[in-house]
Amino acid sequence: MKRWIVLIATMVFFFVLIGCADTDEMENTHQEGNEPSIETFGSLSEETTEVNVTMYNRDMEKVGTATIRQVHDGINITLDASNLPPGTHGFHIHEKGLCEAPDFESAGGHFNPTNAKHGFEHPEGPHAGDLPNIVVKEDGTVRTEGIADMVTLIKGKKNSLLKNDGTALIIHAEADDYRSQPSGNAGDRIACGVIGE
Repeated sequence: MKRWIVLIATMVFFFVLIGCADTDEMENTHQEGNEPSIETFGSLSEETTEVNVTMYNRDMEKVGTATIRQVHDGINITLDASNLPPGTHGFHIHEKGLCEAPDFESAGGHFNPTNAKHGFEHPEGPHAGDLPNIVVKEDGTVRTEGIADMVTLIKGKKNSLLKNDGTALIIHAEADDYRSQPSGNAGDRIACGVIGE
């Protein structure tokens, strides 16, 4: 009888040892990086990139913010602004991250890495930085959101808004006609914000 007890106890001890060895092996596997880690999903962190842009008027007073988020099809822009002239206004991404008042000409032309023509209605357009017009309410406020599918926030790409000398968001005095060169007859630049500042 004692032999059976010793034999059963030995078998139980043996199986416990095997179980511990398997657990150690599993833990070592996790430590060796065989399970997905944050680094493995680098593209996910890139797609969740977000940039906040402060918009200023010609007196360098803050008139709003724009939030730019990387999404699967490009970027999503949410604009929330006030103290703007009511009506329809051109809204573009410009090629330089400089907003020098009062005319914001320092921001250069539209962001156009493909050397296209300006305008959604032009057969050789649009510029990557062309965006739909925005409509400011009678109280001077605008809140709008949209996708720009020709640009990215992923650094190092030709169409990245986070290039070395930056880019800027510009609101114009008039509506963009989506066709005239080089900027749709949108008039003066009345608000500007540096992307990635």
